[in-house]
Amino acid sequence: MEPLDLEERLANLISDHIVPRLVPELEIIPWRRSHVLAIQVYASPVRPHYLQREGLDRGVYVRVGSTNRRADRELVDELRRFARGEAYDEQPMPGLDSEALDFRAASESFIPVRRLRRTDLETLRLVTTHQGRKVPTIGGILLFGANRERHFPDAWIQAGRFQGVDKSRIADRTEIHTPLMRAIEEAIAFVEKHATRGVEIGPVRRRERWSVPPVAVREAVVNAVVHADYAQKGAPIRLAIFDDRLEVENPGLLPFGLTLEDLPRGISRLRNRVIGRVFHALGLSEQWGSGIQRMTAACRDAGLAPPTLEEIGTRFRVTLWLEQIGTTALDKTEAAILGTLRDGTGHVTSEIAKVIGLTSRATRTRLVRLVQQGLVREVGTSPQDPKRRYFLST
Repeated sequence: MEPLDLEERLANLISDHIVPRLVPELEIIPWRRSHVLAIQVYASPVRPHYLQREGLDRGVYVRVGSTNRRADRELVDELRRFARGEAYDEQPMPGLDSEALDFRAASESFIPVRRLRRTDLETLRLVTTHQGRKVPTIGGILLFGANRERHFPDAWIQAGRFQGVDKSRIADRTEIHTPLMRAIEEAIAFVEKHATRGVEIGPVRRRERWSVPPVAVREAVVNAVVHADYAQKGAPIRLAIFDDRLEVENPGLLPFGLTLEDLPRGISRLRNRVIGRVFHALGLSEQWGSGIQRMTAACRDAGLAPPTLEEIGTRFRVTLWLEQIGTTALDKTEAAILGTLRDGTGHVTSEIAKVIGLTSRATRTRLVRLVQQGLVREVGTSPQDPKRRYFLST
C-alpha cells in the first residue's frame, strides 16, 4: 500500500472508531528504500477515549507491559481523575462528618514531629469543605478513620512466610488490620521475625545480620501503602517471604504516565496525595520518588541483586532478592565505626566522631547508612534523641 493511502486510511479509522475524537500526529518518514508511518499521540484532556462500537463500559483499553487490557470501572474512574488532576484519596466522603476522624490517633502519630492542631486537618487535606460543611476525605478515613475498614474493608496487610520458593507450604501467616502507619511497623516486624540471618566472623566475636537490608524492606512496605489503589475491591496489600526472596505487592498499576523504566531514575507520581503528604510530614517517606533508588542502593551495598519491579494483573510488585551475589560494600570510615562498636558498650554519635575524626553530622550520616544496611542498631527514645546510642547488630 502506498504510504499516503495508508496514512489516510489510518486517520479515518481513528476518526471514525474512537470517541471522544482523537487527533494524533501522523508523519511519513523515509527509511532506507522504504517509508515508515510514525504516529504520535499526545496526552488528551478528555480521557478516557474508547472504541465507539464497544461503548464506554467495555471499550476503554490500557497498555500493561506488552499487552492491551480492557479497563474495568475502577480504572476508567482513575483515568477520569487523572485527566482532571485529582487524587482518589482527596475526594470528600459526604456521608460522614469530621468526627468520623479519630483526632486522638492522629495527634499521637504526630507526637515525634510536632503538636497537631485541629486546623492542621484541613491543611493536610484529612478533611475538606463539601457543600458548606467539613467532611473527611478518603485519605483522612484511610489514615485515621474511627471505622476505617467499614468503609474500606480491603485496607489492610496480608503477610505470610512460605517454605521453599512457592506458596505450596505456608509456615506462618498474619493479617494486619491496625491503622496504616502502625501496620507498616507490624509488617516490618513480621519480616524481621522470619528473615534468615547471616553470620560474619569478626576478630572478637560472631556478628549476625539480616539477609535483607531493613531500609529496603521499609521502603517497599511504605511505598505499597502510599501507592495502593484503595478503590479496588478484594485486594489487600500482600507481603510474602520465601527462602530466596521477599515480595511486597499492592493493588493498582503504576499511575498513568509512569513506566517501570521511570522508577529507577527517581521519577514518581503520587496516586494518594493525602497519604503521601501525611507520611512525608511524619518522615516516613519522600515525595520526590527516591524510595526505589534507596531500595536499590541498600541492596547493592548489602551485596544483593537490585529489586525487581513488575506490573502483574492489576497489581504492582516489588521483589527483594535474598541471595548474596557480592560482598557488603564498606569504606575505611565505616569499618572504623564498626571497630569502635565492637566493645559492646554502645556509643553516642559524638564519641564515635572523635574516634574516626569526623564531625558529628558527617558521622551521623555514616551511622544512618550502617543502620539501613542492618549492620548497626540504634537505641533511643526517638530519632531526634541526642543521647541515642549505637551498637553492632547481634
